[in-house]
Amino acid sequence: MQTIKEIQEEIIDEFSMFEDWEERYQYMIDLGKDLPLIDEQYKTEDHIIKGCQSKVWVHAELQDDKIAFTADSDAIITKGIIAILIRVFSNQQPSEIIEANTDFIDEIGLKEHLSPTRANGLVSMIKQLKMYAIAYQTQLK
Repeated sequence: MQTIKEIQEEIIDEFSMFEDWEERYQYMIDLGKDLPLIDEQYKTEDHIIKGCQSKVWVHAELQDDKIAFTADSDAIITKGIIAILIRVFSNQQPSEIIEANTDFIDEIGLKEHLSPTRANGLVSMIKQLKMYAIAYQTQLK
């Protein structure tokens, strides 16, 4: 099982293969197509990430002391962004998610290539995934 850091380094390597942001956006769109889709029953207000311009639904459940995330979005770029975050954080222990830094986002240049509202949405997504981890962490104790 890969650590969060290993997955982040893999993503940095993948993004470094592309020469311009048009190719990187296309890659993010492709990642969004492979996103483990959220079950329709979780596409509710309770699962929407607040602070995102587009709709992003996230569901988390604990499986063998690790959190499995599923998600969906009504916008293709946003779907790619949440796909990257889920790839990093899904199937990791809550404590690892809570402690993980997200510097890899700056390293791939994602935040600087997003509109301010999308960048705020990205921060909201990270915050929400970490909130799930905090909630499950307290259950495990």
